[in-house]
Amino acid sequence: MTAPDTARTGLDREYSPSSRVTDLDVHLARYATDSARARADLPVHLDVSCGPLPEQRLDLFPAPDPHAPLFVFVHGGYWQELSKSEAAFAARDFLAAGISFAALGYGLAPRHRLRAITAAVGDSLRRICTGRAQLPIAPRAVHLGGHSAGAHLVASTLLDADALRLSGTITSATLISGVYDLEPLRHTYVNDALGMDADEARDCSPLHRMPTRLPRLVVALGEDETDAFTAQHHQFVGAAREGGTEVTDLVVPGRHHFDLPFDLADPDTVLGAAVLGILCNGH
Repeated sequence: MTAPDTARTGLDREYSPSSRVTDLDVHLARYATDSARARADLPVHLDVSCGPLPEQRLDLFPAPDPHAPLFVFVHGGYWQELSKSEAAFAARDFLAAGISFAALGYGLAPRHRLRAITAAVGDSLRRICTGRAQLPIAPRAVHLGGHSAGAHLVASTLLDADALRLSGTITSATLISGVYDLEPLRHTYVNDALGMDADEARDCSPLHRMPTRLPRLVVALGEDETDAFTAQHHQFVGAAREGGTEVTDLVVPGRHHFDLPFDLADPDTVLGAAVLGILCNGH
């Protein structure tokens, strides 16, 4: 094996979260089954349009109070896998806390380039926040959340939505196991489907476009992540705090990339307690 191949293999491993787990299929199956049970058991509006593209749809689980806070979740999958159908696993916990929940869908690579994916998600979230998505609820506050690639997409939206940040429409965001500097991914297997060049990787990297201030953030990572994901987490937290953003920085013991999202609204967990503390107390 040549030296470049060795370097590529090492970087591939660092940006492969599954390299740290032995039961990946169990967690992926739970995303799907818990989400299916939520759709079967809870009140839900399926495939609500939030943009002109066919992929701009969400599944909305309304709380009894139509003005309750809304938490919008953007799934991961390295911008090329999974869907909103596997992203409703936290709906039950949010509704139990009196909070509406939405799982957002978006187009995937390789059919869509990363710039287009980022723009479409941003458009969907802006429409939701400004009422242009014509939801059957009227939330008094909108909170965003994303896991892995979804964390990247939420962070990108916060950076691009100046008007929303200034108006206070987005109250907070929760970013779980995100990737915020995409340049390293250009040199891994992830880019086989994305096809990013250096310009696109730079332009789509939230870490290189940090403003002076963002809405309140919960930035979370499982303790058992690769060094690359851990470094990305700490770099983003540092950059956000340097710009004056209030950040709850969580590295959660006993959790990894794939099981941490299940804690999202569970009040008996470190992550769930932090998220619900913001949503339920309004600060």
